[in-house]
Amino acid sequence: MSQESVVGTAQIGVTGLAVMGRNLARNLARHGFRVALHNRTHSRTESLVADHGDEGTFVPSEGLQDFVASLERPRAIIIMVKAGQPTDDVIDELVPLLEEGDIVIDCGNAHYADTRRREKELKDKGLHFVGSGVSGGEEGALNGPSIMPGGSAESYQKLGPIFESIAAQVDGTPCCVHVGPDGAGHFVKMVHNGIEYADMQLIAEAYDLLRSGLGVSPAEIAEIFKEWNSGDLESFLIEITADVLAHIDAETGEPFLDVVLDQAEQKGTGRWTVQSALDLGVPITGIAEATFARSLSGHAEQRKAAAATFDQPADEGFVKDRQQFIDDVRKALYASKVVAYAQGFDHIKAGSDEFGWDVDRGAMATIWRGGCIIRARFLNRIVEAYADKPELESLLVAPYFAEAVSDGVDSWRRIVAAAAQAGIPTPAFSSSLAYFDGLRRKRLPAALIQGLRDNFGAHTYQRVDKPGSFHTLWAGDASEHEA
Repeated sequence: MSQESVVGTAQIGVTGLAVMGRNLARNLARHGFRVALHNRTHSRTESLVADHGDEGTFVPSEGLQDFVASLERPRAIIIMVKAGQPTDDVIDELVPLLEEGDIVIDCGNAHYADTRRREKELKDKGLHFVGSGVSGGEEGALNGPSIMPGGSAESYQKLGPIFESIAAQVDGTPCCVHVGPDGAGHFVKMVHNGIEYADMQLIAEAYDLLRSGLGVSPAEIAEIFKEWNSGDLESFLIEITADVLAHIDAETGEPFLDVVLDQAEQKGTGRWTVQSALDLGVPITGIAEATFARSLSGHAEQRKAAAATFDQPADEGFVKDRQQFIDDVRKALYASKVVAYAQGFDHIKAGSDEFGWDVDRGAMATIWRGGCIIRARFLNRIVEAYADKPELESLLVAPYFAEAVSDGVDSWRRIVAAAAQAGIPTPAFSSSLAYFDGLRRKRLPAALIQGLRDNFGAHTYQRVDKPGSFHTLWAGDASEHEA
């Protein structure tokens, strides 16, 4: 279809036409929506229309006022700019041009606290603000992402049919659902990204173990991952891991991984997840260790000094039973992955309870089955677990996952022990195992911590045999008194 420039005809607008915004606009147009376009640098708008104008109906505008005027009411405007102050700047420019009932949608990776603030500020002006997570990268934005919109139920009446039509579809179900009020959508997207951090760190540790233990090339490990992708580990990340491992650098002829700097970057969502979990008192140890592992990788000078000071790990190829080791790594990877997701869903529940969002965890697993980076076969099992018991205490105690972890726990222990003996760092594998052991332990040494806190700070303690709080006069006659 050709482009149009008719006032009040576009059904939805996109301002911010970098790669993600551009692809999201194209996705909307491909699905039959009339899309208003705006970018601060107008050449990007012109480029999109010139390159892809035949994909649907675009309504380009050079100025923000004309852009707003081109939209039918109630207006729905997607902002796709850098998170933080740039988003606030665009909102500040937009608000004076809008009318009561209009909807502003932030589809970037905003911090949920910023989304809660913006939602309240715009609500006071009679406007709807929707913070929406969008996962799947540039390919997902174009061909079908997983979409996690928050905001009012009223705003979703207009946005729902649009977003559900452009989202990824799995078994006829769109990977989009109204998550909950104010910041719920961006909170869930934040936790999604935290799980993604853990997933990637676990995969990296599995690769490191296989390469060090077997003394084989990345290309040989790629074949192992391809085989794993046909089983219960089937997922987008396992699939692309095989691709990256098999890739050869064109310039040197060396394995691609051997010419890439071993310092992983991060954009902040992992840190936000860990910080939020600390505030909410949720132990997300696998996600935290994955985040810290990236931080450690970036401390190049410290690593260089330590490598020169201490002995290096054992020689490669220390494994005697190749197939047993491969099987053990696979089972340890799967068990650790279950822990990461279990912790992530615990985090979602804690946030939902804290802010009164009433997030449906089963629905989150449903919309993560397609489009998003952590899409995986076993998400269907998570959907089933929450369908069977919506208030499930932990994914680890759901029958399927309990059996899977129990089946892999011996392998998990062998791998963590072997890594420790060989000097191979496995922070995500190890912390996930420690979490599992702590969770299943009938009695933890926290009793001693209670006693110590009471001794040095009179912080009191509780007893197993009667209610109330108590304090012992440690510096006096050691008698106990009810606090």
